[in-house]
Amino acid sequence: MKVVCVGGGPAGLYFSILMKLRDGGHDVTVYERDPAGSTYGWGVTYWAGLLDKLRAGDPVSARAVEDASVRWSDGVAHLRGTTTRHHGDEGFGIGRHRLLDLLAGRACDLGVRVVHGHEAEPAEIADGAAGAGLVVAADGVRSALRTRWAGHFGTEVSIGRNPYIWLGTTKVFDAFTFAFVETPHGWIWCYAYRFSADASTVVVECAPETWRGLGLDRRTEAEGLALLGDLFADVLEGHPLTGRGGGEGAPAQWLAFRTLTNRTWHRGNVVLLGDAAHTTHYSIGAGTSLALEDALALTASLHAAGAAPGAGGAGLDAALTRYENVRRAELLSVQSAARYSARWYEELPRYLRLPPERMFALLGQRHSPLLPYVPPQLYYRLDSAAGRIEPLRRLKRWLGPRLAGSLHARARG
Repeated sequence: MKVVCVGGGPAGLYFSILMKLRDGGHDVTVYERDPAGSTYGWGVTYWAGLLDKLRAGDPVSARAVEDASVRWSDGVAHLRGTTTRHHGDEGFGIGRHRLLDLLAGRACDLGVRVVHGHEAEPAEIADGAAGAGLVVAADGVRSALRTRWAGHFGTEVSIGRNPYIWLGTTKVFDAFTFAFVETPHGWIWCYAYRFSADASTVVVECAPETWRGLGLDRRTEAEGLALLGDLFADVLEGHPLTGRGGGEGAPAQWLAFRTLTNRTWHRGNVVLLGDAAHTTHYSIGAGTSLALEDALALTASLHAAGAAPGAGGAGLDAALTRYENVRRAELLSVQSAARYSARWYEELPRYLRLPPERMFALLGQRHSPLLPYVPPQLYYRLDSAAGRIEPLRRLKRWLGPRLAGSLHARARG
C-alpha cells in the first residue's frame, strides 16, 4: 500500500515507523513543509505510562526516546516568597528537536522516505496526484488538508482567554516548577521543566488585562524577554530567557490556545491524526503523548482482522471509523481534564487567596469538574477528608465523571 503522511511531527513520523514495522512492503512517504532541523519549541513532556505503549509499538525507538529524556518526580510552586514542594508521579522531558531527530532516523532506517521542505498541497491530494491508498493529515492544528474539507470534517475551534508564550532558558530545573508573580496589573505565572542536561522550557501565561497592562502586547520579543526575566528573576536565578530569535525589533510570539474538535476524522482515504484531529490545553502536558497514541491506534485499526489497509473501499472506511471511535472514547477523560485545567488558570485569583500550600494542593486538583462549583476552602477540606475516608473517596470518583459529562453535554447543547 502507498501511504502519504503530511506533516513530519511526532504523530506523522511515529505512524510511518509503525506502518513499516507492520509490513515492510508498504510504500510510506512523510512530507514536512519546514526544512530539516527548523522545528520550533524547546521541550515536550510525557509520563511513564506512555513508555509502556511505545515499547509495545516499537522497542527500538522507545529505548532511544527514553535514553534521551530527563526525569523528575517533584512539583514545586513559588508564591508570595514561599516555596512548596510535593512528590508526584515520574515525568519525562525531551527536546522537541531531539525527539524528531530520533523518530526521523528510525523511520529512514526502516525505509520511510522523509522529505523536508515540501508543502503537500491539498489540491494535489484531492486530485489523487499523490497516488496514495491512504493520506494521513498530521499537519497540526492549522492543517491545510483538514481546512480544505472543513465542512465535511465539521471543524470547530474555540479560542482560549489567556495569552501565553513558549520560551527557553539555560536554568535547569530539578522539578516541574510553577511560579506566580503579582504585578500592579494582576498576576502572571509560568510553568517550567527541564528537557535536557542544560536547558528547560518556560511557558508564561497571564490574563489579557495583565498582558496589556504590562505592555506585553506592544513590546518586541527582546523587550518582552527582558521584562519577563525581571519578573521571574527569583526562579531563573540569573539565567536568561530565550525566544524564537526573530531579529532586532521582531514581535514576541504570544499565542491564544486553540481548542479544536472535529465531527468526523476521515474523508475517503484521508484521515486526521494528532493536533489536526483534536487539541488539549497545554497545561496538562499531554499533546505529544496523545499524538503518539493516535498513531498506535490508527496502525492497529488498519491492520485489524478483516480491515487490512490494502483492502481499500469499505474495508478502509471501517478501519478508519474504528480508529476514530476508539480514540474518541479514550480522549473523553483527557479532554475533560484539559478543559477544567484551562479554566482553573483563567479563574486563578479565586485560588490565590488560599495559603500557598493549599493553593498548590488545589493546583494538583485543577482537572476536577467539582472544583469550579465548590468554594476553594471547602473543597480543600472535603478533599483532605476524602483522602482519609473510603466512602468519600468512592463518592468523589463516582460524582466527578458524571458531573463532567453532564456539564459538557449542556455546553454542546
